[in-house]
Amino acid sequence: MSRAGRNAPPSAAVVTTAPPAAPSPSRRQLLAGAAGLALAPWGVGWGAARAQELRYFRIGTGTTSGTYFPIGGLIANAISNPPGSRPCDRGGSCGIPGLIVVAQATNGSVENIELLRSGAVEAGLAQADVAYWAYSGTGSYLGKPPFEGLRSLGMLYAEAIQVVVRSDGFIDRMADLKGRNISLGEEGSGTLVEARLILDAYGLSESTITPQYLKPGTAADRLAKGELDGFFMVGGYPVAAVSDVAARTPIRLIPIDGEPAARLRRGLRFYLDSEIPAEAYPGTAPTPTLSLGAELLVRADRDPELIYGVVKALWHENTRRILAEGHPKGRSFDPAKAATDVAIPLHPGAERYYREAGLLGDAANETNARAPSVAPAKP
Repeated sequence: MSRAGRNAPPSAAVVTTAPPAAPSPSRRQLLAGAAGLALAPWGVGWGAARAQELRYFRIGTGTTSGTYFPIGGLIANAISNPPGSRPCDRGGSCGIPGLIVVAQATNGSVENIELLRSGAVEAGLAQADVAYWAYSGTGSYLGKPPFEGLRSLGMLYAEAIQVVVRSDGFIDRMADLKGRNISLGEEGSGTLVEARLILDAYGLSESTITPQYLKPGTAADRLAKGELDGFFMVGGYPVAAVSDVAARTPIRLIPIDGEPAARLRRGLRFYLDSEIPAEAYPGTAPTPTLSLGAELLVRADRDPELIYGVVKALWHENTRRILAEGHPKGRSFDPAKAATDVAIPLHPGAERYYREAGLLGDAANETNARAPSVAPAKP
């Protein structure tokens, strides 16, 4: 407690757009020297490590203009607890002592899962359907080895599929995308996975439009300049890229509804009917769409004690406040739904937390009940 003071750092997390290689020696020396501590390698078991040892925990998020990146930064801030942090009972970090969490910018769900598979990150955000297909080796992962060591820490919130066009572009419905210049999201993104599914459901494809594969920020900029007719985005509204283009030119959101949407709901049970409310972006009307859960994922071989601490910090009352104040979607985080809506099995450390908190429903870890009845062919 004595280390905490009025000059304690306000943020416990590191947010980066660079690959999360080990921190530079100068930073290690600075952090270790300031606290008189030693860094512990990830190979040391959490239970055996001393509380004063520093550890780094990398979270793969998404593009800086999407939702995963700011949400990941808030989570990183909440579960970090480096030396000198203000104590939890004084409004400071309620995370794991000595843990420094890095929120790393990535292309999104697909890349995050591959980073987890290779061990390049300790956790990653991903859409529920992408997580399930990676875990089972089906859908867009057909032909790849199942990632059976993939585990969930819980469903965080629902993210909406958004098709953004200019108001003056004479595009009112999905059929109007035919022949248009449309960004589907970049390779490695969950947005690209969903865009292909949505196009197929409405009788369209990459051959019936002029496809572009752009980051959300780049797509938004080109839409504002009139160089693009529309773009797909999957994220918790309001998404920064969509807000940015809406501030520059009038936009509309295209409805995803009717029989094509109903057919997707029947075949892919991760989809939920939802509505993007009026004025989610300036001038936009209420828009029906589909949404799906965003999950925080880890590898099964992560130490249960560490993961238990991460999940406990994630759902701490102070963390809920940080999330709610930091991003509009942070207000949607609900621990009561986190364990019952997972697409893949919970990590044992997460399962222990939810069971102790009385939040573990009968559906948790019974993923066969969550399997889609159909899945898309591999792109």
